[in-house]
Amino acid sequence: MNKNNPIGMVDSGVGGLTVIKAAQKQLPNEQFIFIGDTARMPYGPRTTDEVIAYTLQMANFLVNEKHIKLLVIACNTATARALSVLQDQLSIPVIGVIQPGAKAAQLATKNKKIGVIATQGTVTSEAYDVQLHHYNSQITVVSQAEPEFVQTVELNKYHSDEARKLVNSHLATLKAAKIDTLILGCTHFPLLTPFIKSAIGENVTLIDSGQETVQVIQDCLAQSHLSTVSKHDHNDDVYYTTGDPVLFKAIATDWLEREKTLDVRQLKIVDAGTQQHLEE
Repeated sequence: MNKNNPIGMVDSGVGGLTVIKAAQKQLPNEQFIFIGDTARMPYGPRTTDEVIAYTLQMANFLVNEKHIKLLVIACNTATARALSVLQDQLSIPVIGVIQPGAKAAQLATKNKKIGVIATQGTVTSEAYDVQLHHYNSQITVVSQAEPEFVQTVELNKYHSDEARKLVNSHLATLKAAKIDTLILGCTHFPLLTPFIKSAIGENVTLIDSGQETVQVIQDCLAQSHLSTVSKHDHNDDVYYTTGDPVLFKAIATDWLEREKTLDVRQLKIVDAGTQQHLEE
């Protein structure tokens, strides 16, 4: 494996940009290739088989066509349902976002009441519950599915007054539950952070599961001796979407705050029955 090869990231949509933003800051010399499967999002309501198939299609494109050295599943739903499958099938390291977020949350909580907002798929999987209780069986987990938050971000409305009102009304139940820590269990949700902080209260610690994952990426690169010896300034990073590249580019440009034009490309979903795959 060439240690100068890029790191791949996959997500159901634009939410994983929150992970790549943190990774770009903390890993300035690495090159990243990101895929957002916006044509088939949201993953939350989809079956486990669908989520596994779509995540594998993105992974196979990155491994076979782009020769990535490490894969990050920058999506909580895909991590909950497909991480173990990809770790078994791929010959490169594969990292998810749930374990790092749960670890940070159990260290942060004082009253052992932790909230989780995520997609329906992640909530149903109870992946955060299992991970948190692995660390401390006394923790109370209050989970809430927020599919409308995902749609708000994907429609580029996360700065709007409509988004503020939506977040305020939906998080009232969690605020009443007296949690002191809240896991943003979907990588879309950090884009709503100002509204979430306002709605849940300043005394509640927010855990960005994607951001916590970056330390795991750093550790994996070091342990596997895969840290690049080249230098990138992230203008070499490439972004793919299966959906509308114009909308994707608008959101990515706003969130990543890059000075130069982002290299955004479209991937085609080639439907060949069981051999469905992605092509540039």
